[in-house]
Amino acid sequence: MDLRDHLRVLRKGWALILAFVVAGCALGVLLTVATKKVYQADVVLFVAPSAGATATDLVNGNTFSQDRVQSYTSIATSPDVTGPVIESLGLKLTGQGLAAKIRADAPQTKVLINLHVTDESPQQAARLANAVAAQFATVVRNTEQTDANGKPVVKLTVIHPATVPGSPIKPNKLVNIGLGFVLGLLLGVGLVFLRDLLDNTVKGPADFEPLGVPVLGYVPFDKRTSSVPVAFRGDPHSARSEAYRQLRTNLQFVNIDNAPRIIAVTSAVPGEGKTTTALNLAAALAEGGFRVCLIEADLRRPNIAQLLGLVSDVGFTTVLIGKAQVETVLQNAGRNLAVLTSGPVPPNPSELLISAQARSIIQEIAAKVDFTIIDTAPLLPVADGAEVAALADATLVVHRAGKSTREQAERSIEALAKVGVKPVGVVLNMITRGRGRYDDQYGYYYEAYRPRRASRTSDEQDATPASTEFEPAVASGPDDFDTGEVPVQQPHRDDGDFSQPTEHGEPAIPQTGGERRS
Repeated sequence: MDLRDHLRVLRKGWALILAFVVAGCALGVLLTVATKKVYQADVVLFVAPSAGATATDLVNGNTFSQDRVQSYTSIATSPDVTGPVIESLGLKLTGQGLAAKIRADAPQTKVLINLHVTDESPQQAARLANAVAAQFATVVRNTEQTDANGKPVVKLTVIHPATVPGSPIKPNKLVNIGLGFVLGLLLGVGLVFLRDLLDNTVKGPADFEPLGVPVLGYVPFDKRTSSVPVAFRGDPHSARSEAYRQLRTNLQFVNIDNAPRIIAVTSAVPGEGKTTTALNLAAALAEGGFRVCLIEADLRRPNIAQLLGLVSDVGFTTVLIGKAQVETVLQNAGRNLAVLTSGPVPPNPSELLISAQARSIIQEIAAKVDFTIIDTAPLLPVADGAEVAALADATLVVHRAGKSTREQAERSIEALAKVGVKPVGVVLNMITRGRGRYDDQYGYYYEAYRPRRASRTSDEQDATPASTEFEPAVASGPDDFDTGEVPVQQPHRDDGDFSQPTEHGEPAIPQTGGERRS
C-alpha cells in the first residue's frame, strides 16, 4: 500500500475514527469526574551547618551538609517521623498509611529538601506537611552527630512552610482528556486498518488481476437507481450514464476484428446489479445508433418488465414452449431497443435454457439486430447463468464494489470455465466514495468535464441526440410487430418504430460466422 491507499483507508473510516476519539475524550472526562481530588502541600527546608569558629569550619560544614542532604530524604517517611505526627494530630492512620502520603526530594548540589504531602482535603494536606516538617527536623537534629560542644553539626530550618493548596494535583483534566484523545485515535486508526486488512471484498482492478480478467466498467452508486433504473431517462449526462457509455466503448474494443454481438450479463450472486447493468448497456448501445434486443433469460426472478413498465404475461418462456413466435411477443422499449421479457415463470428453467430451442431463438434474434444483450441468472446459486453464457459471444460478470467478495469472484470465473466460457471482463457496480482510487479519479475528472446546466441555444438543443430518450412504448398486440421478422430499425431514425428493417436488410455490424463464444 502506498500513501494514497493509506489516505483512502483513513478517509473511508473517518466516522469510526471520530467515534473512537469522541469516546476516548468522553472516557477522560468521566475518569476526571469519578476520581477523588487529591491536594498537595509543599514545605522547603534548608540544611545548614552549625556556626563555625572559622571560615574553614564553615566551608567544611557546607560540604558536609551537601553530602548528608541526600540521606536525610529517606528519614522523612521513617516511623520516627510518622509515629509522633499521628499521635500529635490524632490521625486515624497507620505509619505506612501516612508514609504513603509523604514524598521528599533534594536537588543535586543544593542543600535544600522539598517535602510534599498529599491528602483529599487541602487544609489537612497543609496541616500534615507542616507537622511532618517539624518532626523531620527534630529527628535529623537528634540523629546527627554533635561537635565538641555537644551541638549537632547541621540543622534543618523551614524556609517555606506549607500553605493551603488552591487546586488539586489529581485528577488532571487536560491530561486525562488528552490521553483519552490519543488512545481513541490510536484505537480508531488501528481498527480501520485492521478492518481494511481483513476486508476481502472487491474494490478495483487489482482484485481481478490474479483471475486474468480486466475491469471494463465502473458504475458509481446512484440512489435514484431504484426509481429510475435506466440512467439515460433521469439525467443523460449523469456520472452513471457516462459510465455505461464507457462500458459500451470498452466492449467494442474487446475484439476489433471479431466484435462480440451476443453479450451475456451475469453476476456471482443476486443483488449485484446485473439486470440494471444489462438494461443500461442495451440502452447505451441503442443510444449509439445500434439496433439492440435485450433478452431476459433470468427465468427464476424476472424483473425487466416491472422496471420498464412492459407486459410480463408473455415473453421468452412463451416462445420456448412453442405458444408464440418471437415477433409477436417482442416489445418496444425506446429508439433502437426491443425487449424480450422473461414471460411466466416456468417450473423447469434450466431445462428450457439448455434446449436447442433457446439457442435457436437467440440466434434468430441476433441475426437481425446489431447487439443482443442477455440478462442471465446469477452464477453461484443456480446453473442457469453459465448455461446461457455458453450461448453468447462474450460474457460480462457484474460485481458490487465493497460487497462482492474475492471468493465469489473466483468461484464465478470457475463456474463459467466449467462450460468453456472465459468472461471478457467484469463491471464494478455501485461504487461509493472512498471504495477505491477509481471513484475519486472518476468523480474528479467527470465533474470537471460535466456539461454546464446553463440555458442552451436553439441550435444546441437541436443538436442533442433524440436517442437519449427511452420512454417505454409497450406493444399492444401481435399486429404491432407482425412483420415476419424481429423488429429492427435503421440507426438514428427519428421515430420509435421498431418494425422497419435497415435499408439493405442487414445489421450495421457484420455478423460473425460459426459458433459464438466469449
